[in-house]
Amino acid sequence: MRTAVLVEPMEFELQDRGRPTLGPDEVLVAIRDVGICGSDVHYYEHGRIGDYVVEDPLVLGHESAGDVVEVGDDVTGLEAGDRVALEPGVPCRRCAHCKRGEYHLCESVEFMATPPHDGAFAEYVAWPADFAYKLPETVSTVEGALCEPLSVGIHAARRGDVGTGDTVLVTGAGPIGLMVAEAARAAGATDVIITDIVPEKLEFARARGVDRAINVAGTDLETAVDEYTDGVGADVVVEASGAEPSIRSTLDGVCRGGTVVLVGLSDEAEVPFDVLEVIDNEIDVHGSFRYANTYSAAIDLLADGVVDVEGMVDFRSSLENVDDAFGRAMEPTVIKGIISFDDD
Repeated sequence: MRTAVLVEPMEFELQDRGRPTLGPDEVLVAIRDVGICGSDVHYYEHGRIGDYVVEDPLVLGHESAGDVVEVGDDVTGLEAGDRVALEPGVPCRRCAHCKRGEYHLCESVEFMATPPHDGAFAEYVAWPADFAYKLPETVSTVEGALCEPLSVGIHAARRGDVGTGDTVLVTGAGPIGLMVAEAARAAGATDVIITDIVPEKLEFARARGVDRAINVAGTDLETAVDEYTDGVGADVVVEASGAEPSIRSTLDGVCRGGTVVLVGLSDEAEVPFDVLEVIDNEIDVHGSFRYANTYSAAIDLLADGVVDVEGMVDFRSSLENVDDAFGRAMEPTVIKGIISFDDD
């Protein structure tokens, strides 16, 4: 099977590998669409993310969907011909976190395209059926692949306890920030504010219906949010850029008694934070790591037309043109690229 393998930073190699062996509780999926994530780009550029280092050739891609071509002997509920979205993290299912339903916190989770585990830039993937979700006819495999970043948005909205009538500030108008905005609106937020420093991304967010888009390169965030909220601030602030100034600014936008959710991964492990302000204003600060129990909700939102993820796709590329695709994905105005096996 055709496979794109990262062999060095900035270098993919197309390899012919054998089809994976199917376990009794797994499904064999012919991959159709895979999203290019920011983490994929980071591995491509730098060969590492924090403590995760690409020491051996690695198959990237963890936002994936395709067609079931074979099922293991113990699989029920799925059959050949079903289209599925693959949730890319497989936990141990035995630890305390897994038993509480917090399986994303499992310390033994095996996550696609995170060293040393291969991802989905391959024609076929064998995957546990428990983490393969059947797509309704109205949901495309591109949408199925983008259930992954949408799940990040859903989980962040849940961590912030976004509810009806809330004002939500999202810092960062990249794919995750836009997914958070969609999830917040679906959760009942009536006002969504988004920030960025790239005018094209802000204009895109405006076209998708955000209520206020702020270019923080030239506008003071606190002043703009105060003007929009009559000095109250946002009920929930979700930081989705990972930029140190944006992380620091979350306290400037949140209301007294509000909630800050940190999603974006900073290049620096330590970012100055005014703890006295957190205490005096009784602000809840939450980390948001990946997601758990979100894929069914994501598929329902897509099937009902509540969320549009396909509209975020800037381009589709074949596996053979993966290097060019990653070059395009690195452009600052691009939101989302897709590697599509249908384009080969």
